[in-house]
Amino acid sequence: MKPIAILGSTGSVGVTTLDVVSRFADRFQVIAMAAGRNVELLAEQVRRFRPELVSVADAALAAELTARLGNDRVTIVHGMEGAIAVATHPAAQLVVSALVGAKGLRPTLAAISAGKDIAFANKEVLVVAGELVTRAARDHNVHLLPVDSEHNAIFQCLEKRDRKTLRRIILTASGGPFRELPTAQLGSVTVADALRHPTWQMGSKITIDSATLMNKGLEVIEARWLFGLEARDISVVIHPQSVIHSMVELIDGSVIAEMAIPDMAIPVAYALAFPDRLPLDHLKPLSLVDRGKLTFEEPDLERFPCLRLAYEALKAGGMMSACLNAANEELVAAFLSGHAKFIDIPRSIEAVMNRFHNHPVASLEDLLETDGWARATAREMIGLGPATSEISI
Repeated sequence: MKPIAILGSTGSVGVTTLDVVSRFADRFQVIAMAAGRNVELLAEQVRRFRPELVSVADAALAAELTARLGNDRVTIVHGMEGAIAVATHPAAQLVVSALVGAKGLRPTLAAISAGKDIAFANKEVLVVAGELVTRAARDHNVHLLPVDSEHNAIFQCLEKRDRKTLRRIILTASGGPFRELPTAQLGSVTVADALRHPTWQMGSKITIDSATLMNKGLEVIEARWLFGLEARDISVVIHPQSVIHSMVELIDGSVIAEMAIPDMAIPVAYALAFPDRLPLDHLKPLSLVDRGKLTFEEPDLERFPCLRLAYEALKAGGMMSACLNAANEELVAAFLSGHAKFIDIPRSIEAVMNRFHNHPVASLEDLLETDGWARATAREMIGLGPATSEISI
């Protein structure tokens, strides 16, 4: 039985992970879990899965969780130190990194230092600190197992394949809800419009990122670190049906694709059980006949400038990806709270990047300083007050 710890148990990936665990209770045990502020759902998860250790965002929520659980015996911690305690639980063999945003960085690095394999569902960790994370993984002989459907697809296509035969990888994108909306109408997009994803059911932050195509841009940067590629080796194609989750092109022109219904249980199960596969008999099999046509388009970088900005950040290297990510997180939050327009997101990110004095990554503290500067600058541009670095929370 494999003991696992989950960072972000109440998010969409965390919930899916627990569903997979419940279906294979003879193979997995949840030993520790960390969540944010959804104490009601977390209490239900604790009662069902009986972890030894649980973490929430702050002391007040820890007290609330204690009251909800009553006589249920579990150690409850909170804050960044609590999340780190979950990530480094001595019994955990695998840590599912599914916290939203850059706040997953410290716990994930701590887990790697403790020798835990990582199932990566938090792309921002690699976007912000890919160089530090991959170096630490090498130093501690830790496996990084991608959970994002696109990277999991690439991981499957590349398994046991000589990397010298690889020409490029091709990440697919649904195109989000605004793929065919006239560019002139993007200025009037509402939050409800942007949260109406045509294919996937996800959390609000990643859904907005999908609508701007920043999610795909972050995945490009993530792929660079997961697979050791350069920007020129990573392509993006719009595939609205979301049947092909990504592809690899080999040097002889062959293209190998991973295809499945759009359900996160498939990549989650593969990451949890790797190198084994689990029988997910509860899922409806993919029927290409029922799906009908599969279509592909080049991404429109005028409509989706966030994808262009992500490529620019990757090519710039150094701290620029951390700057991009922090500005994006603040602007998405501002849009969700009604303090920014949809079109402000790419415009302000580009303005923040243009003001940033890029330099090589020296340390985690260096990343923290860049993260804080980019957040403050982004908020200043849209008339909001100071922000706290997500990395230090």
